[in-house]
Amino acid sequence: MDINVLFAFSLTLLAGLATGIGSVLAFFTSTTNTKFLSLALGFSAGVMIYVSMIEIFVKAQNALVSELGSPAGNWITVISFFAGMLLIALIDKFIPKQNNPHELRKVEDMKDRPGLTSDDPGLMKMGIFSALAIGIHNFPEGIATFASALQDPTLGISIAVAIAIHNVPEGIAVSVPVYYATGSKRRAFKLSFLSGLSEPLGALVAYLVLLPYLTDLVFGIIFAAVAGIMVFISLDELLPAAKKYDEAHKSIYGLIAGMAVMAVSLLLFM
Repeated sequence: MDINVLFAFSLTLLAGLATGIGSVLAFFTSTTNTKFLSLALGFSAGVMIYVSMIEIFVKAQNALVSELGSPAGNWITVISFFAGMLLIALIDKFIPKQNNPHELRKVEDMKDRPGLTSDDPGLMKMGIFSALAIGIHNFPEGIATFASALQDPTLGISIAVAIAIHNVPEGIAVSVPVYYATGSKRRAFKLSFLSGLSEPLGALVAYLVLLPYLTDLVFGIIFAAVAGIMVFISLDELLPAAKKYDEAHKSIYGLIAGMAVMAVSLLLFM
């Protein structure tokens, strides 16, 4: 296997398994560090928005215009961008609200609740479904990370870090309902950790299905869709969550810092 492909897989795996960090935080801390999470989520959103609009969208546009000419290439870029948004929006739409990883939860929610039994089949089914929900949600993120890293390793690192940061609170969001469903912290950690494997699974699907056909045309369409997916995640998930955790505009400071760091890193590697 090509070294670039292995590198892209490794980045996607590390980003996905960050959900396990969220589980660990839920089990070994008694309160949520809202200041840190607000800054981190804002930072992640800043990285994603800046790199999507300044780097990924432009690369997709250049590839498609080169293949199809100016009018058609520009139109396909825009259509693919919003198609990526539509894809992730539909995934969110069909995940029930109570199992949606975008629903904010805190470590404090891990406190013992009366009436929890790990042998209740109905509760266990709900716990498994919660883990599946986050897995489905993370699948396209795996494709996005893999495709980005394969095209530009530096860009891939930035995207993987941003996705890993936002997977930490998602790990908490998965652990809480799974714990409620099973009464077992160990089982909640295991399912939360495994749900992160959907990101490298997305990378594997991209490798097996898309890579053999990765012409400049296909690359442009995928990259434009990736930009749309990341912008949607930032606007629909990261920034609203950061604002809920927010104290003294820290989410906005994090957003600006993320954009600045991404801008400087892109300039340094031009």
